[in-house]
Parts: sequence; C-alpha cells; structure tokens
Amino acid sequence: MDAVSEESLRRALAEKQSAIDAQGNAVRALKASKADKSELQGAIDALNALKLGKSSLEKKLQAAVTGGGPAAEGALTREAFRQAVGNTLERRLFYIPSFKIYGGVAGLYDYGPPGCAVKSNVLSFWRQHFVLEENMLEVDCPCVTPEEVLKASGHVDKFTDLMVKDEKTGDCHRADHLLKDFCNEKLQKDLTITAEKSQELKHVLAMLDDFSSEELGAKIKEYGITAPDTKNPLSDPYPFNLMFQTSIGPSGLIPGYMRPETAQGIFVNFKDLYYYNGNKLPFAAAQIGQAFRNEVKLLPSDAKISPRQGLLRVREFTLAEIEHFVDPEDKSHPKYLEVENLEFLMFPREEQMSGQSAKTIRLGDAVSKGIVNNETLGYFIGRVYLFLTRLGIDKERLRFRQHLANEMAHYAADCWDAEIECSYGWIECVGIADRSAYDLRAHTEKSKVALVASEKFAEPKEVEKLVITPVKKELGLAFKKRQKNIVEALEAMNEKEAMEMKSSLESKGEVEFFVCTLDKYETIKKNMVSISKEKRKEHQRVFTPSVIEPSFGIGRIIYCLFEHCFYTRPSKAGDEQLNVFRFPPLVAPIKCTVFPLVQNQKYEVVATAISRSLTAAGISHKIDVTGTSIGKRYARTDELGVPFAITVDSTTSVTVRERDSKDQIRVNVEELAAVMRSVTEGQTTWTDVWSRFPHHSAGSTNESED
Repeated sequence: MDAVSEESLRRALAEKQSAIDAQGNAVRALKASKADKSELQGAIDALNALKLGKSSLEKKLQAAVTGGGPAAEGALTREAFRQAVGNTLERRLFYIPSFKIYGGVAGLYDYGPPGCAVKSNVLSFWRQHFVLEENMLEVDCPCVTPEEVLKASGHVDKFTDLMVKDEKTGDCHRADHLLKDFCNEKLQKDLTITAEKSQELKHVLAMLDDFSSEELGAKIKEYGITAPDTKNPLSDPYPFNLMFQTSIGPSGLIPGYMRPETAQGIFVNFKDLYYYNGNKLPFAAAQIGQAFRNEVKLLPSDAKISPRQGLLRVREFTLAEIEHFVDPEDKSHPKYLEVENLEFLMFPREEQMSGQSAKTIRLGDAVSKGIVNNETLGYFIGRVYLFLTRLGIDKERLRFRQHLANEMAHYAADCWDAEIECSYGWIECVGIADRSAYDLRAHTEKSKVALVASEKFAEPKEVEKLVITPVKKELGLAFKKRQKNIVEALEAMNEKEAMEMKSSLESKGEVEFFVCTLDKYETIKKNMVSISKEKRKEHQRVFTPSVIEPSFGIGRIIYCLFEHCFYTRPSKAGDEQLNVFRFPPLVAPIKCTVFPLVQNQKYEVVATAISRSLTAAGISHKIDVTGTSIGKRYARTDELGVPFAITVDSTTSVTVRERDSKDQIRVNVEELAAVMRSVTEGQTTWTDVWSRFPHHSAGSTNESED
C-alpha cells in the first residue's frame, strides 16, 4: 500500500480514536446521571461499534506499514518467521555460530555442509554469469593490505561509522542503526502516531546518511533513545574506524589492515591488467574473496552469540566485486540492448525525497531519461537483476534504490543498490556505482605510477584541455591538515564547475567551495588555484579510466535467498507443518536423493549403480538406505531444499519426484543420469521432463508421512 493510503489510514485512526474518547465520555456521563437503561445500552453499543471500527483500521494500517509477502506477513509475524528459518538453518547445519563450544563471538559464523554447497553454487553461477559471459579478468589478491594502499584509497581516514557508548557499561552501538531501528519500530508497530509524525520519521530515515555527528546525537536525545538492552543513557556519537589493524613482518614495523573490500587489489594492478588486455578499453576485472569489517553489534556483550541479523552483519564475509574500466567520454555498452527492455522495481532519488514508493520502470526508459547515468551502469543493473532472480530471489521483493545526493561520494557519478526485502526489511545486497576516475587517480598520486590508458589518433589533433592546478603552498598555509581534502575536491571538478569557479575568482577574488569529504564549505582565494584551458597538438589522448563497480555481498544474498525459498506445508495427515526450501536446482546444496523403497539387496545394488552414474555426471546427490518410510525421507530432504528424489522400486526403472509439486515420473535407469543432469543444469525444465516421461502415482511409494 502506498504512502498516501498509509497517511489517510493514520488520519482515519486518529479521528476514530477521538470519536471513541467522546463516546466514552458520553457513556460515563449517562452512568453518572443514572440514565434510562435502554439509552445507556444504546450508547455502549455505539462505543463498541466504534472500537470494532478502530480494530479494523488498525489491521489495515498494520498491513500498509509492513507489506505482504510470504516472508514478511507483517511486523507481528516477521520475528516468528525469522525464527523458524533460523532454527531450520542451524538445525540442518546450513550455518552455525563460530567457536560455539567456547561461547562464540558475535558476527562470526561457520557454513556447514549444505551452507557451503549453496555458497559454492552461488559463486559458481556468479562466475558463469559475469566472469565467463563478460570475458572478465579474474584476480586473487591478499587479504592483508599495507597501510599506504588504504591511506591512498581513503579508508584509513574515512572508513568510519559513528558510534555511541552505553554510559554505564561502555558497550558500543552504531548510532545510525539505533535511530533507524527506532524509526522503523515506531512506523511498523506504533499505530497511534499521527500522519505528521509518520512523515517526520520517514524523512529522518531518508536523510539518515546525511546527518552529521551533532545532528545524529540531537535526534537520539530528542527521541529519548537509550541503549537497547540496558536502557542506559548514551554518549554523544564519535567516529570509529571499521578496519582490523595488523602489522606485516616479524618486526611489526610495516603497518597494515585486513582489507575491508577486495576492490583495491584490482585498482593497484590496473597497469598490468591493462597490458594483459592488449592495452584496450573497456575491460573488466573481477575478484571473489574475504573482506573484514569490525562491525559493532547491538549486543549487551560483544563476546557472546546473538542471532541478531545473522549473516547480514558479520565481521568476516565474502565479496564478489567487479571493476569495469571504461573511457569516461564513452560509457556506452555493446550489449546494452540485451537488457534495455527489462522491467523491475526502481526507486529513484526523486521518489524517495517526495515520500513515494518504488515503481516498475523499464530499464531503457531509466537510462534514456537520465535517471540512470549511463548505458554501462544501466547494463550492469540489468545483469544484476537477472543474476539475482535466476538464483531464486523473488522479483516482487527486489528493488534498485538510487543513492540520494547526500549518500554519494563527491567523485561518484551515480550509484544504485540492489535491495532485497526479508524479515529485517529492505537489505542492501549489491552496490552498482559509477566511481568515476577517483580510485586510479588516488593510487597514481600516492604511488607515483601512472595508472592511465591511451587512445592513439590517426592524425594529430589540436585539443583544448582543462588544467586545474592547486597551489599547494598557499592551500597548506591556509588549511593545514585539510589541504589534501581540498586539493582532491578541486582536482575532481568537472569543466562546468571549474569555469564557474574561475569566473567567480576573477570577479570577486574568492569563492565558497563545498568540500564533500569535509562536509563543509571552504573559502578558496584567487592565489590558491589556477584554472585555464590550453590548446595543444596531441598524437594520442592519455586519460584515467572511469570505473563502474558492481559489488556483491554474497552472505547477504544467501541469507535473503534462504528466506525467499523457505515455506511450510502441512503433512498428509495434517498434524504438523513441514519445512521446505524451494531452492532452484541451480543453487540447491544437493541436486537429488536416491532412496531404495525398502531395504532389499537388489534395490540397494541398483541404488549404488545410480549413485556411480550421478557422480560421473557431476551431480551432487545423497543416498539413503535406511529403513525409514519414504514419506519421512522425502520430508528430511525437502527441508534441505533437494529438488528431486529418486525412489528405486524396480531394477529397470525408477520414480523421480519433484519437491514442490510432488509430481512423479517413471524413468529408465539407463536414462536417469542424463535426465538429472539436463534438469539440474537448467538445460531443460521440470515441465519439459514431465511432458516427456510417464507419470507415476504417489500411492505405491507410500508418501503418507509427507
């Protein structure tokens, strides 16, 4: 339901409450005056009718603020759903808290056998979908990174979150998370707040990333937000660097960090990768690897296990990142036409700022209207959409949200997040950003190695070049430690901004200049920067490439996939609810199971032969020769998300059951491995297989327990 409907419901609820208060006063007055019994009963009936009307409005409002969907049936059931999913995942060993026998450490998790298989399948498909199909150059760089690399990238100085401390226990909490949780809790569970208050809270959520330390602290005080577990007062917000610090070498004299992202390893290797690619643009490099962030958990004690947000907020996680290097003057993409007709939920910044909801937009329209900055960025948005939906993410609970102006780095041209809705709300799982040329320029300046590309001209060209030359001596005298930030911002200006500054400096002698990394305006004087255009004859054009970066949080995608694939269905007897993961064969941890119908030597021999043929075909499977009923064995493997079950009830042919429909077909033993390979690898669908093979009744395999 959209924001207008929610607002009207809140107003109607407030009016209904006023009517109830007035009618309640009337009833009390009639009782005090000992009015006629029939008159009093009529007033009481009217009051009860108003209360029923209020209850109906509350239910509608609850649905409006929490949304629908099987994984999020409203705020009152989300926690129960989440717990059911979490309990199943832990019990079936998809993942568990790390170091569990020692009490665990919050934010660290181990993947068990089925979890490892799902993760491996997701990464395998990622390589297929991106690295192979786009002919990317894959690299694998160290997790330990020297400080100077992360100093150049800005992580040492800027990779911080604002924290607050419990003033009595000293426990730390993310300030923005506390404020975000407060606003969401109020919006989703407090049905008494006014429409005006609702709009105020939504505005706070929209502007959260733009709040300064002082503004964040003021909002926390205004709303009376306290430590979530102890309810103790909180300190003022302060910056906390999220990187794990370490040292390199036995002397400990080389400072380093565990990398917070994998991208920097690609940037510092640009020169060699460009050469490997024949000195041609565009090209993309990709990397899958571990990254580390010292996340602050919302916990009473940071050393104990907590299920809060599971795989969504962890300290060590797997990233899959792509850096697509492109000519900044030509951001077209040769395969853009393959995705331009895709339609999906998009949430441009204008809709966010005006309180609207995400809407279905054709990707080609978003690019042509300038909502998405360029074709290459649009192409990767489309490819990310296809990747996630083919994994099994529900397209109705997937949206692409554009970063607000206050969220974007000063150097970024545009940035979108693929957000997936789960029981925790909308979760950012993929970031797709046009990072301009910032990273390569930063490493060029720090390392003194030119990370550039070139385009040779057939004939020499006379070109007019913008030359921005910050006078570092004057800037250093005026701004001291802030000099570097101001130099970066000046050099990052586009031609329009630079020429406007030049005009103002010539007419006024100084100009107010907003420095994004300092979040403030600084006064730039005429003697601090030289801006000019120069004409030169050039045989080639040397430039720093722009970078389009899709960055995938694999753990977050997997968790959302778990929720989107989880459902329950009644057993045949109707006396219990059975858990099922509807994983597509593409990502299912086990593709099929092999069950001899009964403990019989001849069936077990056939089952063993089938297992060998499946192994030879590269199909993961599980063989179960226990005497448990077929129904119970089906239920066990449904809970693991196994899409197909093979029941050996003959020596020449077998029954193949599909998990979600529970439909069954008969397949000859000789054909089985080829059929399973075809359907599990996506070459054919179950519908195709169902149409080709004889159907089988479930009666003979006794699925009474399912």
